[in-house]
Amino acid sequence: MQTHDELIETLMQRPGVQAEVERLEQEEFALLDLLLKARHEAGLSQAQVAERMGTHAPAVARLERALATGKHSPSVATLRKYARACGKNLFVDLRD
Repeated sequence: MQTHDELIETLMQRPGVQAEVERLEQEEFALLDLLLKARHEAGLSQAQVAERMGTHAPAVARLERALATGKHSPSVATLRKYARACGKNLFVDLRD
């Protein structure tokens, strides 16, 4: 049986896997950058964003950490709440 690291190494050698992982990481990081920028421009802490979202600070910390690690993608509803808590609006743009 392979260890987790060995399995990842094996999977990363498959054609196209590395490129797809990099693409996903870039998208998640770009989204995280936008969220953090909105929060900082609003001068809000995670706790303040959480209060405005109707949740608790650890939930906002988990959301930001999940995007940083690529382990979870938040729902559109969650992104909308986060954006509104920061005084922003959420727009989705599909491009080629």
